[in-house]
Amino acid sequence: QVQLVESGGGSVQAGGSLKLSCTASGYTFINSCGMGWYRQAPGKERELVATISRDGTPTYADSVKGRFTISQDNGKNTLFLQMTSLKTEDTAVYYCAADDETWPCEQFWARLDFGYRGRGTQVTVFA
Repeated sequence: QVQLVESGGGSVQAGGSLKLSCTASGYTFINSCGMGWYRQAPGKERELVATISRDGTPTYADSVKGRFTISQDNGKNTLFLQMTSLKTEDTAVYYCAADDETWPCEQFWARLDFGYRGRGTQVTVFA
């Protein structure tokens, strides 16, 4: 059974930094097409913040480009999201997501169909 568990959330002043972690059990990063981080703020739609492919290629939403860095430790089956220069609008619940190997990678990236998701970790940025 695949389980994704996020950690590292908390409250931080605007301009500060946080590093989120996502530990996967029952799942092997190197066998997947990729993983990512979503976020959802109250009253707002879910936003795909960052993705990383099996070979380590990252992508970022424009809203976080230059401030957030996604990375992975394949040996420890852990995904990270380093967040710097945080803004109040970054406040949200952040979710780790992983490919469930339903699709070949080309279709996975076209669909961004992350079949596995964690329960989320709250990030609050105050002014």
